Amino acid sequence: MNAAALNLASPFGQRLLAWMNERFPFANALLFFILYLATAAVARATLEGSVSLSLYDLMGCLVTWSFFLLLRVFDEHKDYALDCLNHPQRVLQSGLITLNHLKALAALALALQLSWSLWLDGGLGQTTVAWLVMFGWTCLMGKEFFVADWLNRHLTWYAVSHMLVMPLIVWWLANLAVPGLSFSPPLGILMALAFVSGFCFEITRKTKGPEEERDTVESYSRIFGTRGSAMLVMGLVTAMVITQLWLIHSLTGHWPVWALVILAAFWVLGMHQLRQFLQAPSAKGREKNEAVVALTMLAGYAVLIAVVLTTQGVTLALL
Repeated sequence: MNAAALNLASPFGQRLLAWMNERFPFANALLFFILYLATAAVARATLEGSVSLSLYDLMGCLVTWSFFLLLRVFDEHKDYALDCLNHPQRVLQSGLITLNHLKALAALALALQLSWSLWLDGGLGQTTVAWLVMFGWTCLMGKEFFVADWLNRHLTWYAVSHMLVMPLIVWWLANLAVPGLSFSPPLGILMALAFVSGFCFEITRKTKGPEEERDTVESYSRIFGTRGSAMLVMGLVTAMVITQLWLIHSLTGHWPVWALVILAAFWVLGMHQLRQFLQAPSAKGREKNEAVVALTMLAGYAVLIAVVLTTQGVTLALL
């Protein structure tokens, strides 16, 4: 249902769904599921010597999605006042749902993540500790590390500090897949890939078209200029693909030709779109930039999963 057709008398479920469609679309779940499955594949291939999938992995996908939902709720609280100024038409800002509603949603997500981590550990163990560290960093992000004014004046450091949660997420997901696992070089590369990918997408979504720029909203295109910001994204997309290739080689000792072709095709697609944005920057171009960067990220994780499964094989189990 269109959010504009809703009012306070509308069923709460419809209003909450309108917020999710606007701020946390269900289509995004695919990327979060693939991130978990890629982490599980790397963890099991390097530490167990084989890859198995079970019904437990469905819960792994669900709790991964719930954590990114939690991040969105944190952002909605952190940016609420500014969004009321810049986006008064949004579902939350228009009062169709409230911050208290989102707090309840966050509490459910937290309960799911913590209870699943404790259950896998059989008590307080490495998986739960990994979750606690990750959640602690998330809380610091929510408070903008208690230096909000400084971070908002130094947007690059803002992105770096917030993207450091990505390696922590990967470590937690690896423990969900293999509780109590030991660190391995491929896992380290996967953590680096998650950081670079997240950083790339963050810069992309805040590289605005000229008509989108506002004095009250910081953007990388205001800091580096439209050209400089787009060139930075091109460099980060390249770094992301290189890291994807590095991880594949660390797992297999070679680069399958089909994997090279797929990753090269998405890199070319990304470069083509970003060059078009450079020539004619616009809001529509920024949206296309976000789409191609997300696709390149998604393709990298999907290719990684496929490479592991084709070299290691896969075992399916109920539990």
